[in-house]
Amino acid sequence: MSVKRPETDWNPEAYARFRGLRLRPALDLLAQVEVLPHGPVVDLGCGDGAAAAALSALAEGELIGVDQSPAMLAKAKGYDQLIEADIERWLPKVPPALIFSNAALHWLPDHASLMPRLAAMLAPGGMLAVQMPRQFNAPSHRFLRDIAAAMFPDRFDTTGYVPPVQNAADYCALLRPLGAVNAWESEYVQQLPADTAMHPVRAFTASTAMRPIVEKLSEAEQVDFCARYDAALAAAYPLQADGSVLFPFRRVFFTLKTLKV
Repeated sequence: MSVKRPETDWNPEAYARFRGLRLRPALDLLAQVEVLPHGPVVDLGCGDGAAAAALSALAEGELIGVDQSPAMLAKAKGYDQLIEADIERWLPKVPPALIFSNAALHWLPDHASLMPRLAAMLAPGGMLAVQMPRQFNAPSHRFLRDIAAAMFPDRFDTTGYVPPVQNAADYCALLRPLGAVNAWESEYVQQLPADTAMHPVRAFTASTAMRPIVEKLSEAEQVDFCARYDAALAAAYPLQADGSVLFPFRRVFFTLKTLKV
């Protein structure tokens, strides 16, 4: 059993372990970005800069990375400017040609207000391009909530839980009044490598979805929680002969091209 006390900040090394699997959706989103007006390109929630090289090919103006994590920003390379900021409160100094956000905005609430607000920041004819996980009712994420609520009801109440990310049609309906929208969902069947210390799916979720839970637990509580989580994962995602796991993971995407003035 491998359990490590969570850090207050993100762990870039743990997150980067699955860099290829996390980068592929970013590249799939980027492939749908159209010709942009002049202006900066913003990587909103840039993390350790995994998408910087691909974004730089589109950026005629500055390439700006924005993230709240000092540890992640310390690893990010390839940007003209890095900004440490809460992305819920961030405001651009110059209207961007593109606001690109890969696997970040699901951490923020009230998407009905957030997405139009981001769109309003864009230069005329600019684009908003967003990808978010939509995995919250899958076993990998549902088990986290259910086990936490069962073991520690004083700290975790999942009554009335509503997933933070809607389906693609909902985002299309929300953004259509603002311009041309392209929205879709994809399920990636990811093959996670064998892990001798934990179930491979826990190795994937440990640096992301697990963080809000384990940061509220003592080390002894983490051990018990992870043992139950591993057992549940083993039933839902059985190990292959080589110890790897096939892990379906659903993501939602949309692009919005704003109207030219």
